[in-house]
Amino acid sequence: MFFVICQEYRYQNYMVIKCKYESEVNSMQAKDIKYTIEDFYALPEGTRAELIDGVIYDMAPSPSTEHQEISGELFVAIHSYIAKNKGQCKVFSAPYDIQLSDNTVVIPDISVICDRNKITNKRCVGAPDWIIEIVSTNAVSDYIIKLHLYQSYGVREYWIVDPKNQSVTVYHFGEDFNTEKYSFSETIPVWIYKDNPTPLEINISELL
Repeated sequence: MFFVICQEYRYQNYMVIKCKYESEVNSMQAKDIKYTIEDFYALPEGTRAELIDGVIYDMAPSPSTEHQEISGELFVAIHSYIAKNKGQCKVFSAPYDIQLSDNTVVIPDISVICDRNKITNKRCVGAPDWIIEIVSTNAVSDYIIKLHLYQSYGVREYWIVDPKNQSVTVYHFGEDFNTEKYSFSETIPVWIYKDNPTPLEINISELL
């Protein structure tokens, strides 16, 4: 019974987030302006932005030292795991473009892509298997907009790493939609590698 209640709560919580996402996008599109990938790549060089459903979102200013330290350590841990196990997946850290559709290009902090056919010389075309976002100043983007976006486009696993609250929220998408929340001091199993002979587990406190 407890499990059923928890699952129902998570679903209701997800639907609330979905409604907030749709409200946010509708607000941004109030002027009915739609941008294309061509418009996006015509922005001045060095512009920090993402294109989501035809709307251009300014990204946060240059990330903090803590943000970069966490990102770097996570990248090394994932890269080392893949190399040690001779895995098929590739891991990329920002800035690396992920083209989800003709009007959506995002730049996650870390992307793990297991279908190498999606990887071109310039970007990934299609959904990564695992995305990690590290919360900076715009938490709404990570917790609301990108949550729904990644689920809609077929990302299998999504982590939101929150340095301020020392927490990691993990979403497993698909038929077995699930949400778990961990502290930095807890060991987190990586769902996309759960069936591997040697699963990947990450403890962020031990990385820092």
